[in-house]
Amino acid sequence: MGGEDGAPARRERRQVLLRLDPAVHDALAKWAADDLRSVNAQIDLLLRRALKDAGRMPDTAAAPPRRGRPRSTP
Repeated sequence: MGGEDGAPARRERRQVLLRLDPAVHDALAKWAADDLRSVNAQIDLLLRRALKDAGRMPDTAAAPPRRGRPRSTP
């Protein structure tokens, strides 16, 4: 089921309230900044890696959002 323009439909991303120790958040924020990511994107990346490493990544999981600016169409 695609969008009106023929592009695949995007699944809505779920929002999660996450309580972190301030030192853990600061370390994540620094790591994210070093990788030019947001804290949210860094947590998403780490969770996906952990799921994959544990063999628990669902086949139905959508690909992570692309980083950076969208490509311009000619």
